[in-house]
Amino acid sequence: MQTTLDVTGMTCEHCEKAVKGALENLEGVQTVEVNLGTGKVDVSYDDASVTIAQMREAVEDQGYDVVV
Repeated sequence: MQTTLDVTGMTCEHCEKAVKGALENLEGVQTVEVNLGTGKVDVSYDDASVTIAQMREAVEDQGYDVVV
């Protein structure tokens, strides 16, 4: 599966790495591509192992907001 998260609050390379790392640590997430300029985060994942809600929580735990 593929989804795009709209993440607000990312302003630098550290932000990008924090969001990418949090998502990559979730079981079932295969690839993560972060576009710092647009705030879009493309995620490929196995929907049998991880949910969008879990991805959202992982990003929010890093201090960023996910716009639904």
